[in-house]
Amino acid sequence: MKLLVKGMLCASLVVSGVLANEAVKIETKKVEVKQVTSSDIEIITSENSDGKITTKSIEDAFIKAGFTVSANRDMNGPFKMQFKDSAFDTYNLFTFYKADAVLELAKKYPNVGLFAPMSMSIYTKKGEKSISISSLTATAMAKIMKAPSDDATLLSLRKLVKDTLQVALPKGKFESPSYALHEPKGELVTNFSMEMDGEEWADELDDLKMEFKGELATNGFVIAGFNSFAEPLKEAEFDFYEVYSICKLPVIYTIAKTRPEAGAFAPCSLYLNKKKNDNMMHIGFPSVYNWMSSLAIDNKEDIEVLESAQKAMKSILESLTE
Repeated sequence: MKLLVKGMLCASLVVSGVLANEAVKIETKKVEVKQVTSSDIEIITSENSDGKITTKSIEDAFIKAGFTVSANRDMNGPFKMQFKDSAFDTYNLFTFYKADAVLELAKKYPNVGLFAPMSMSIYTKKGEKSISISSLTATAMAKIMKAPSDDATLLSLRKLVKDTLQVALPKGKFESPSYALHEPKGELVTNFSMEMDGEEWADELDDLKMEFKGELATNGFVIAGFNSFAEPLKEAEFDFYEVYSICKLPVIYTIAKTRPEAGAFAPCSLYLNKKKNDNMMHIGFPSVYNWMSSLAIDNKEDIEVLESAQKAMKSILESLTE
């Protein structure tokens, strides 16, 4: 198999879950969603001294709104186990998607797997009595996907996410980080392509995935989830569409200490897809340059941990393409 590397892999990647059987309709007409152009991230924060708002109550709100929740993962336990410390009383990485929106977007943008699922961080800093949730704006997702900023499906999806966050945190207020975006130092998305045999592509895919999983484990990456969208996306004419959730704990632990909103990017989604009647497999994932740009990262330690993870992932891919 010949793998043509077009870029570099993400420092941390992620996917899990299965498409819901019953899709909830997404409006395709254009809607107005107020965006802050100076930031790719929005954070909703609410007072929570009585502790009634929990990660579970937030999950329930999203399920009720028609989302599939892939994971609502407590990271404090792993933080304390591996690093013997945490700056948070609560820190969860929350991944979710809207089945009908994924299908609608897949018809227009084969790279929809970059945000299927989407990611958020739910956190309470140590000793505080508030709870916050960070998420990406529609503008940010459109920028990374190279989709029009006024895409009706993305805007409708973002509006539903914000409406659901407001239900989950009734007294919460949205704000954007005070820092300004940095100019990206590299491509926002890493892309790969691989020519597959027209008859033997399924075996080739299995071989690639087996090697990939082994290399990830050896290099300290964790596959947190896997999702096959092949059946639900038949209408979009894919032979397969698979998404992995992959992460490296030191990355989110280090970055979250100063940028807890980093969970809007973590875990990241890595997709593999092949269209029918096309022998090319495509692989894509958001690069670490999104973290550096959108989170305005200039701390040396933060940059080093991101670049180290990216270098490790690049080495994995090189070993697979020799």
